Amino acid sequence: MLKLEILVPKEGNPQGFPFFDGAGISAGFPSPADDFKENRISLDTELVGDTEATFYARVNGDSMEGAGMYDGDLLVIDRSIEPYDGCIAVCYLEGEFTVKRVKKEKNRVTLMSENPNYKPIVIEGENILLIWGIVTYSVKKHHGK
Repeated sequence: MLKLEILVPKEGNPQGFPFFDGAGISAGFPSPADDFKENRISLDTELVGDTEATFYARVNGDSMEGAGMYDGDLLVIDRSIEPYDGCIAVCYLEGEFTVKRVKKEKNRVTLMSENPNYKPIVIEGENILLIWGIVTYSVKKHHGK
């Protein structure tokens, strides 16, 4: 089971971080450095739609690896978005938070892992499910520090 540590966002960097605007950073052949003009970018502005309803959580586990969410990744979760079929949601079930893909069916909801080692969780009958928020972004760490 994947567990989450919920983090409340702090006030962002009002000046933003350096952002090299242009056609983006090439993943193929490098482009000349003078094509980039430094501006400022705020990650809060880029990643957060509703500041009052947005939270962060760190992934702990491997059940969503097929969706590109790995242990230690940071999730951006928006509580103002209505759950929809196929969304990835942070759910509260049986006293624990978990993140799963939501499959809405006629008389039930199924929470799907993105790892074949985990079985789907079928919610029907007396099971109580709270869809706490919708994952809008995952932030990955590419360097070991």
